[in-house]
Amino acid sequence: MKTLSYLNKYFVKYKWRFLLGIVFTVASNYFGTKMPVIVKEAVHDLLNPNGASLSGSIFWIALKVGGLYMLFSIGKGFFLFLMRQTIIIMSRLIEYDLKNEIFLQYQRLDFSFYKRNNTGDLMNRISEDVSQVRMYLGPGVMYTVNLIVLFIMAITQMILIDPWLTLFVLMPLPLMSLIIYRVSSKINSLSGEVQKEQSRMSTLAQETFSGIRIVKAYGREHEIHQTFNRSADAFKEKNMRLVLVNAFFMPTIFFLIGLSTLLSIYLGGILFYSKTIAAEDITAFILFVNMLTWPFVSVGWVTSIIQRASASQERINQFLKIEPDIKIIAGSNFELNGRVEFRNVSYTYPNSGVKAIQDLSFVIEPGETMAIIGRTGSGKSTVLNLLLRNIDPDSGQILIDGKDLKTINLEDLRRQTGIVPQEVFLFSDTIGNNIRFGTERSDIQDEELEHVASMAHVMHNIEQFPDKMETMLGERGVNLSGGQKQRLSIARALIRKPKLLLLDDCLSAVDTETEEIILSNLNNVMKNKTSLIVSHRISSLRNADKLILLENGRKSEEGSHAQLLALNGIYAKMWHKQLAERTD
Repeated sequence: MKTLSYLNKYFVKYKWRFLLGIVFTVASNYFGTKMPVIVKEAVHDLLNPNGASLSGSIFWIALKVGGLYMLFSIGKGFFLFLMRQTIIIMSRLIEYDLKNEIFLQYQRLDFSFYKRNNTGDLMNRISEDVSQVRMYLGPGVMYTVNLIVLFIMAITQMILIDPWLTLFVLMPLPLMSLIIYRVSSKINSLSGEVQKEQSRMSTLAQETFSGIRIVKAYGREHEIHQTFNRSADAFKEKNMRLVLVNAFFMPTIFFLIGLSTLLSIYLGGILFYSKTIAAEDITAFILFVNMLTWPFVSVGWVTSIIQRASASQERINQFLKIEPDIKIIAGSNFELNGRVEFRNVSYTYPNSGVKAIQDLSFVIEPGETMAIIGRTGSGKSTVLNLLLRNIDPDSGQILIDGKDLKTINLEDLRRQTGIVPQEVFLFSDTIGNNIRFGTERSDIQDEELEHVASMAHVMHNIEQFPDKMETMLGERGVNLSGGQKQRLSIARALIRKPKLLLLDDCLSAVDTETEEIILSNLNNVMKNKTSLIVSHRISSLRNADKLILLENGRKSEEGSHAQLLALNGIYAKMWHKQLAERTD
């Protein structure tokens, strides 16, 4: 329950629904506990016809009992309905709030968090774990409150009949509590193992769906199926152990409740023959014991729900307590002019220990286009991640318009920056909406979409689709070619009219003719605005105002295209090699 105490703030938020639910529970059980009393009075009237208020008429006794019993049943059912409408709906509202809280945390956490965690586990926390918690908030709380209220009311009525008989009949209940206590810890540990295995299954399924083309291309369906089967078997075995423990509750509780019923009949019979208790009291007593059957049977189920919820909430709490490494500064508004400076910046990836950037310094003046070139793994993309502050440097300083990047309002900076990443991501939505995603404006006209699509040299491809901008894309744009995806991503960056444009090897999937057209268009669009282009193809960079060649995270050469060719160094060799490849 210590883990689940995190949810107390939601009980406070929906306190009126919760309190109303308790009131309705009391009302429902009030009518319920009066029903055995009605039967008790009817039995008394039948056994004592001379003293019956309606002259011993069986017909009138049945009519009276039936009418009252029906009336009280309706009252009990009505308030039972209201109880569910308050407590169960409260649990659904808390489920909604908790999922939103988790999703906001997902968006708050930074780049490094997602490199450390897999998608399947993250999905499981917001779906399966929250569902387990909701079962505690809804049925778990409802049946617990109902048990407490009914127990108090029923025991009160039973004590009024005979305190000693009540004591003997309830003797099996402490034994049931002990069994529940001993098994609860086992349920808790097994529930945690089940949730972890479910996360592994979700991750495997998600990766298989995302990479299905590779799986089929290499004919590895059988191996993937076997891997999934092993995970599914492990999940089944752990679940079966949990089911076995849960199954132990029901027979035990039914046995103990049955024992209480037998005690009621046996001890009640002894007391009846000793003239201590009347026959109608024994009848009412048996009805009260049976009335307590389901609430006490539900103890095992509710305990299981609470243990599962505790295991799930513990996973959720661990995640919600994580603080992002990159904290957004809520400072004054920042207006970007476009001057970028790296001063002796170094960065080492914490997980692998790879020194991606080492003592890197450069300056981009407002309106300039700077290009970074280098072999794979030279640190090009890391420079962009540092500039967007997806990661912070281990040493050195990054300045934007003379201000330390760590002191700048990061939301404002990103709002004025357009990024075309190396790995293009498109949503399962229309082409138009994928482009619109690049801006927060809600008044984007079709003409603007067509303009940026033309600048990205993809409009002619869009027009070939029957629905044009309204064409629905498959998952991650599966129905587009690699080059079309890249050009749509460029259009998405241009729609936000960025003051700083970052291109991360985003023309690798287009031919040289298309590349020339796009670069020419970008030069016109980004005139007097700052651009940073990262690529391993010199043809994409040669018209930049300044070029930097990276080797193992260090700046090896710097200058214009002509100056670097004149150096006759690494850049010149790369140029001549790529030029020969294009000629071939």
